[in-house]
Amino acid sequence: MILIDYKDSRPIYEQIFDKLRLLILNGALKADEKMPSVRTMAMELSINPNTIQRSYSELERQGYIYTVKGRGNFVSDIGKLREEYRKEIFNRLDEVCASAGNAGITGEELIEHIRGGGKQ
Repeated sequence: MILIDYKDSRPIYEQIFDKLRLLILNGALKADEKMPSVRTMAMELSINPNTIQRSYSELERQGYIYTVKGRGNFVSDIGKLREEYRKEIFNRLDEVCASAGNAGITGEELIEHIRGGGKQ
């Protein structure tokens, strides 16, 4: 489900947050589905439970999950969050396109690069 990249410069909690967020956004984790407990996930990944709790706290803060006291964490209905994430991606793409244009890269070159899966 989640693999930690120890060569990644980002903190482990951030990697877990990003991977869980993508699982939620892609529908792999459905609305109102119970998330694995902090202890279970910590054991599966062989990391400190506080690291998982930090990821869960960030997911909750951003509205991806909610907590039911005594029952655990559950996936939120993320229809609105999915649209916000799409906007964020397109905003970043706009910035890249502007930078590419300033560097003399044509729109056709960008399209070809994207169609090729981002490989040079």
